Amino acid sequence: MAVASRIGWKGATRTERAWTRGADMFRAALRTAGCGQWTLPRRGVVPSRSRWNDLSTRARGPGACRALGTTSSAEHERYDVIVVGGGHAGCEAALASARLGCDTLLVNLNLDRIAWQPCNPAVGGAGKSQLVHEIDALGGEMGKVADKTYVQKRVLNRSKGPAVWSLRAQTDKHLYSREMKDVLDSCPNLSLREAMVVDLKLGPNDEIEGVVTHFGITLLAKAVVVTTGTFMNGRIWVGKQSAPAGRAGEAPSVGLTETLQSLGFETERLKTGTPPRVDRRTIDFSKLEEQKGDEDLKWFTYDTRYHKPREQMSCFITHTSKETHRMIEENLHETPTYGGWASSKGPRYCPSIEDKIVRFKDKERHQVFLEPEGFTTPEIYVQGLSTGLPERLQLPLLRTLPGMENCRMLRNAYAVEYDYLPAHQCTSSLETKKISGLFLSGQINGTTGYEEAGAQGIIAGINAARKVRGETLVTLPRESSYIGTLIDDLVTKDLREPYRVLTSRSEHRLLLRSDNADMRLTAIGREIGLVGDDRWQMFVEKSERVKAESERLQNTRIAPTDPLAVAAMELSGHNVSQHVTLEHLLRRPKISYELLDAHDLGSKDLDKIEKETVEINIKYDGFIKRAAHQMKQMSSKEHKEIPQGIDYASINIISMEAREKLAKFQPRTIGQAARIGGVNPSDIQALLLHMEVSKRKKDPKKAGAKKKNKAVVQ
Repeated sequence: MAVASRIGWKGATRTERAWTRGADMFRAALRTAGCGQWTLPRRGVVPSRSRWNDLSTRARGPGACRALGTTSSAEHERYDVIVVGGGHAGCEAALASARLGCDTLLVNLNLDRIAWQPCNPAVGGAGKSQLVHEIDALGGEMGKVADKTYVQKRVLNRSKGPAVWSLRAQTDKHLYSREMKDVLDSCPNLSLREAMVVDLKLGPNDEIEGVVTHFGITLLAKAVVVTTGTFMNGRIWVGKQSAPAGRAGEAPSVGLTETLQSLGFETERLKTGTPPRVDRRTIDFSKLEEQKGDEDLKWFTYDTRYHKPREQMSCFITHTSKETHRMIEENLHETPTYGGWASSKGPRYCPSIEDKIVRFKDKERHQVFLEPEGFTTPEIYVQGLSTGLPERLQLPLLRTLPGMENCRMLRNAYAVEYDYLPAHQCTSSLETKKISGLFLSGQINGTTGYEEAGAQGIIAGINAARKVRGETLVTLPRESSYIGTLIDDLVTKDLREPYRVLTSRSEHRLLLRSDNADMRLTAIGREIGLVGDDRWQMFVEKSERVKAESERLQNTRIAPTDPLAVAAMELSGHNVSQHVTLEHLLRRPKISYELLDAHDLGSKDLDKIEKETVEINIKYDGFIKRAAHQMKQMSSKEHKEIPQGIDYASINIISMEAREKLAKFQPRTIGQAARIGGVNPSDIQALLLHMEVSKRKKDPKKAGAKKKNKAVVQ
C-alpha cells in the first residue's frame, strides 16, 4: 500500500495496483532470477501508461517468469479471437468466430457451467422466440439445442395475429448445458479454458491485444468479446444478507470492471433475481390447474434434422392468496429494494412478487407457474415468486400458495447486483467506440434474458472474426430483424434498467414474424459464412416449394358447388357465388389451410410449418404490402449516414439537450439519431440542414451545378 500511495497514479488498473503493492516480492523474485535491479518511479512521479507497460513487461520478463512460475512473453498463447464468458452470449460468439475459421478461445470461470440457465430453464416467449428463430437463421446454435432438450412446448398468443405468435420451450436445465458444451467441444478452431480475466492488454494505439488472467497469464488475440453476464463484481442478496457471487454458489469476476473504468468506460449497476425452487414430491397437484404442452409441435430451428418429438412434462398454475399478500406487506422493510440497501434497477417486465403487490394493490391474487427443471430432477421453478425476503420467511411464504401447504424448499430465492456498461459506448456492430477490436455482448450491455444475450453474441462473434480478417463489420438494420431492433435500441437509448425484447418494440413486427426469419436472414448467414451447404440446400428447396404452392393456390379455381366451397361458405358466413381460386378462399376469416387438406386440395409436398407460411402470406397480404411500403418510405432517410467527427456543439440551430445527446451517443445514421431520447424531430431537420450546407461548402462545384440544372428545368 505504501508503494501504491507513493506512485499515486489514479488511472492504474486493478492488476497494476495489485503488483505495485507487491513490489518488494517482485524485487526479490527478480534478483533471485538474475534479472537485475527493478526500480519503481521515484516518489511523487506519476508514470505514463507506456511506463507502466514497460515496468509490467520487465516484471513479467523471462527471469521473473522462471522465478514466479508464469509464462514469458515469447510463450504467450496466441489466438485470433478470445471470448470472455461461457453463457449464452459467449457460446454463440465463440461458435460464430470459430465457424468462420478463426482460432478462438472461450474463457469461463467454470467449464461445468457452460450455457447454464440460472433463472428459468426456458427458451423463447413473447418477442424472445423471434430472436431464437433469427439466431438459427443466421447459423447460430440456441434454437437447435432448445429443440433437442425441451420438456414442454407451447405457442403463446395464438388467439392474436401471427406477428405476435411466440414459441416457448421449457428445457431440461442440465441437458441443455451438456448439449451446448458438446457442441463447443466438437467445434473445429475452438478451445476452452477455465480462468478469470481481470485485465485487458492494449497496443500503442488503444487497440486490443489480449487479456490477462487472475494468475498473471497473458493470452493474446486480435479481437476480444466480453460476455460476463451477472458476474462483474456480482453480489447476491437474501434479505439483508449479501455475499460476493455471480450467482448462487459461484464466485464473481473481480478486476475487469476496474480495468474498463480506467480506460474511460462508464459503468453502472443493475439487478435481477430468481425465485425459490421446491421439491415436486411435496406439492399437492390436485389443487392446481394443469398446463400441458402443445400436441401440434413447433420448432425453433429451420433445420428439419432436429425436428424430433420428445416426451413432454406438464406445468401447473397456482396463485397468491390473501395470506401471501399480508405476509409480504408486513415484511417489505426486510427486502433489499424496500429496505433501501440495494438501489439498483431491476427488470421492469419480470418484477418481484413484492413489486407486483405494491404496484397492483387492487389485484386480489397473482398467477404463479410451477415449471419442471428437467426429467431427472425433482426441482420445480416457482415462476412469478421472485422475492428479496430473507430466507427464514421464504418457506412460510411458499406455503401460503394453494397446493404448496406442505412443500419443501430446495433452493432459496435471491437477487443479484452486477456491473454493466451502458451500450451507447458500442457501435451497432457491438465493437466499443474507445477500444478497437473489443466487443461487448449480453448482460454487460444492460439486457436481460438468454435470448437477448445469444442474439448479441452471434453478432459480436461474427464481427470479431471479420475484424481479424480485415472485413467490413456486419450490422443488421432495425427493419431487418428483432436482432437489429435490439441492438439499435441498446446503442441509441440511454437505458438504465434491464432491457428485454418485446414484439411492441418493433414498428415492423408484421414483417418480422417467427415463420419468415429464415426468408429474411438465411441468405445473410450464407454470405457471412455460417450457413453450410446442407442447410442452404434445405432453405433453397423450401423457398421453391413455398413459391410453387403460392402460385398453385393462385391459379387453381373451384366451382361454387365444390364441397370445399360449400364448407368455406359455412365457416366464413360469406357466399361463394362464382368460381374462385383457392387463394381467394384462404383470404377469408376462419378459413385455414387445414380445410384444403381435409378436402384433398392441399399440397402433399409441404410440411405444416411451410403450409402455415403460405397461409400467412396470403391471408395478410394486404397488411404486409402496406407495411413493406411504409418501411421503404422510411428507409431512405433512416439510413442516411452522418459524417464522422461532426462537431455537434457548434450547431447552434439544434437544441442544447440534443447537442449533448448526439455528442454522447455519436449516431451513425439519421435513423439512429432520431431515436435518441431528447432529440426531437425539429433537431433532426436542423441536423439534415446542417449536413447539406456543410456538404455544399466542401464541394461548391456540385452545388453550383445543381442550381444551374434547376434553372434549366424551370
